[in-house]
Amino acid sequence: MANTSTSVFEKFSNWATKFTGSSYAFIGATIIVIAWAVSGPIFNYSETWQLVINTGTTIITFLMVFLIQKSQNKDSKAIQIKLNELIAANEKASNRIVDIEELTEKELDQLHCYYEKLASFAKEDADIHTSHSIDAAHRNQDYKHEFFKKKHEEWLQKKQQKRVD
Repeated sequence: MANTSTSVFEKFSNWATKFTGSSYAFIGATIIVIAWAVSGPIFNYSETWQLVINTGTTIITFLMVFLIQKSQNKDSKAIQIKLNELIAANEKASNRIVDIEELTEKELDQLHCYYEKLASFAKEDADIHTSHSIDAAHRNQDYKHEFFKKKHEEWLQKKQQKRVD
């Protein structure tokens, strides 16, 4: 799936991401800091001398934040697509999990708690192939809802029956 119309920015950001994460970039940055420190006595440790390193590192840090975020977004999207493919390919996995990254933090926390419970169920099962899917849990929830709804209606009828008597 090669995209031949990659933008100049995309090419540059890919190169910059790879370069800044390399040993060469670290060595280069170290040499710059050492050169700056060695030049201190030459410039009498002046405010301008200090300002050079402070300004340089601030600008680089500012730009790197955006570069790192772009790289994170791209990597995250690729990972999500791969995970979605695995979910879609697995017949026992719930397709409702595909694209959950759009949920709120609170909704994700609820799902996390649900999966912690599933993990505890799985530990109790003698058969490692037993499936505890969201769909099965949903059917169970529907069953419980109908069961308690029926019990509540019976209770209401009994209450009304007592009033009539």
